[in-house]
Amino acid sequence: MANQTKENIDVKEAVKAYLKSVKLEWGKITWPGKQQVIVETIYVIIITAVFTIGVLALDRIFELILGMFHLK
Repeated sequence: MANQTKENIDVKEAVKAYLKSVKLEWGKITWPGKQQVIVETIYVIIITAVFTIGVLALDRIFELILGMFHLK
């Protein structure tokens, strides 16, 4: 029983140390500004749309090509 209590204390101390280091590192984070988040979100939406349209176009092209062979 004594070992379990000591192990529990060690685990608790390890968790406390971990959370303290997380709190310390959290303060070092530099968050992007609102304008940067908006601009980069728009970039992601545009790039996603372009790739989606590209994949759709390739799908239609392959559909037409394979449709010419009348594969059954």
